[in-house]
Amino acid sequence: MEEDNNPQILEYAHSEFKIQHFKRAEEMYSKFISSCLQSRECEASDLAIAYNNRGQIKYLRVDFHEAVEDYTSAIQTDSRFEIAFYNRGLIHYRLGFFDHAKSDFQQALKLNPDFEDAKVSLQQTLLDQQHKINRGY
Repeated sequence: MEEDNNPQILEYAHSEFKIQHFKRAEEMYSKFISSCLQSRECEASDLAIAYNNRGQIKYLRVDFHEAVEDYTSAIQTDSRFEIAFYNRGLIHYRLGFFDHAKSDFQQALKLNPDFEDAKVSLQQTLLDQQHKINRGY
């Protein structure tokens, strides 16, 4: 019976996310993810989006470690989901983990060569990484 409600749970989570009711959206994404993992009757792309969007909420809350975990789960669920690579790359960049950021942005671009934000972020990562090397740390 719970599986029958999964599309509604996900749609409700998306609608709450869209209007920035992040606490409720996070609860609904968590409920959807839990239900999917129990029933194993969800589309991989839906599960990946739920992980990614929950990660976005955690990112906005500056819970970077937890956000990275959700983005990684999204990638493990759907290895062709370039947005999750990009989002994880942004956190790695902000934390100064330039090699990880570079790898994530490159993977996003490999999956979608027209992903402009990933191109810009990769260029900035390479510049900042070089500046860090030039400063000697």
